[in-house]
Amino acid sequence: MARVIAALIRHGEYHQQADTPSAHQPYGVTAQGRETVLEAADHFALLLEKNKLAVAKRIDSSHMLRAWQTALVFVERLYQHQMPSTLIDSYDALAERGLGAAANLTIQQIEKIIVEDPRYEEPPKDWKSNSYYCLPFQGAESLIQAGERVAGHLRQQMEKLRTSADVDTVKLFVGHGAAFRHAAFHLGVLEYEQLAQLSMHHAQPVLIEYRDDDSWHHVGGDWKIRDAGNGLD
Repeated sequence: MARVIAALIRHGEYHQQADTPSAHQPYGVTAQGRETVLEAADHFALLLEKNKLAVAKRIDSSHMLRAWQTALVFVERLYQHQMPSTLIDSYDALAERGLGAAANLTIQQIEKIIVEDPRYEEPPKDWKSNSYYCLPFQGAESLIQAGERVAGHLRQQMEKLRTSADVDTVKLFVGHGAAFRHAAFHLGVLEYEQLAQLSMHHAQPVLIEYRDDDSWHHVGGDWKIRDAGNGLD
């Protein structure tokens, strides 16, 4: 049976608002971010050629502009390498952790609201990076919950690919670092202790293989060693 591999790709660097933990920001990649994506896409194409891996026709992306722009660059560069992935499908399921009603507020604003609302307890000091903490706002989710959502999407899509692929194939998923990292935990690729140690490089794919026994294995691409206390995108 053909091998099927998911390429997890964190979007390129973008114009993020200062001191704002929400990743649901509608801004695009920077000029430098695009250059990083171009370089990463060319390198990835050469890796696929060297290992004789085909590319799935459809690339899955989150709805955020920066993710779609990153996916588009990969489409364009892979096409130039005679690896046509011509369609980008956008999914809510690939979004980063949502903060619900607190989306796009600053850290100071969020903490002030919680302290002033008599219904809520003061959040832990590590609330931004705490995998299990969920802000007490409608629509908010924890990092673990976001990872579970992303992992479910990966399972569903890769199961479809496994039943249809007749050659070794890689499918690209473009999204967000923390959500992908926590998805990898749910899939058994990372241990819980590693969540606080690792992040993802912008635009550099991490490859995880979905095998016939329904297990997942890290087979290529490097995780990034991240700064302690930073659990954001």
